[in-house]
Amino acid sequence: MKRIRITPAWYFSDEAGNQLDPKLFALLEAVHRYGKLTRAAETVGVSYRHAWNLLNKWGEFFGIALVELERGRGARLSPLGEKLLWAEQRVIARLGPQLESLGSELNLAIQQTLEGVKPVLRLHASHGYAVELLPAHLDELRLDLQYCSPREALAALHRGACDVAGFHLPHGEVGRGVSGDYRDLLKPRSHRVVRFITRRQGLMVAPGNPLGISGLEDLAGGEVRFINRQAASGTRALLDGLLAEAGLSPGRIHGYELEEYTHSAVAAYVAAGMADAGFGVEAAARRFGLDFVPLALEDYLLVCHQRSLGEPRLQRLLEVLGGAAFQSAVAALPGYTPDRCGEVEGVEALLPD
Repeated sequence: MKRIRITPAWYFSDEAGNQLDPKLFALLEAVHRYGKLTRAAETVGVSYRHAWNLLNKWGEFFGIALVELERGRGARLSPLGEKLLWAEQRVIARLGPQLESLGSELNLAIQQTLEGVKPVLRLHASHGYAVELLPAHLDELRLDLQYCSPREALAALHRGACDVAGFHLPHGEVGRGVSGDYRDLLKPRSHRVVRFITRRQGLMVAPGNPLGISGLEDLAGGEVRFINRQAASGTRALLDGLLAEAGLSPGRIHGYELEEYTHSAVAAYVAAGMADAGFGVEAAARRFGLDFVPLALEDYLLVCHQRSLGEPRLQRLLEVLGGAAFQSAVAALPGYTPDRCGEVEGVEALLPD
């Protein structure tokens, strides 16, 4: 099935109208990843000569080299090359969820025009790497995937605006506190929980962990620059719960008030050197070449109405979640496990007494 995928693009230009070639960003990312211009050129699909000319052209555009080549030591990005790369990565990470939601709407509209109106599974959920995998595995099932905060997703299910809502609960006492915040939206008589995945959350830090950060207590005092998630996110709720459990005041964390809207955006912020630490999932840290300090496990769960479980679209979702292909894809994500993926249970166990 053909799908529309929306990706952001941005350009530098000068008074003469010269604009950066978008392929430059792919080349910079490959140089950063492999440390060799030959490998980078091969990865991007251009000749070594073309890659060299591209770097020279845009180095002259800025007046500063973007890549430093040393005999016997390969290639590495210059400070400006790094700034360009991480700026592009932050744009993609920050806008990604909104563009994916828009792409889902457009794909659905096109499919209904071509094939007529057919059953659609409406999933509202907080953004995450495992959720991103679902469209590719559901095949013929039409999925309307909208990213939003956990509470917004549960509220959408409550008012009938979606069929399945995704949210996450930390393990332990912090999770009991978080689940209490959802009590008014979880209905034991009418709702059922579909197990999805378990993921590891913690601190993302620079490669080699130069500041020796080992826990949240190292953030207190104002010396470590921190980047946070937005207040409505489940990850922010987890962090706040862990801080309260440790008796640490958010006011003592330098940068606590600064927010990004995805795990990838937090990781890109740290990778760019704009912060010393951020809080999020291990998969984001590894994707951006960062070190990771694990602090908590949480279950990412799906909720639906009990009456919906017998419908073909829900049955298909459960088949995919319980299948080897999807679970293998989840297990390949650092810090993710398909724990009891696809099993259905009651809501009661999630709510504190």
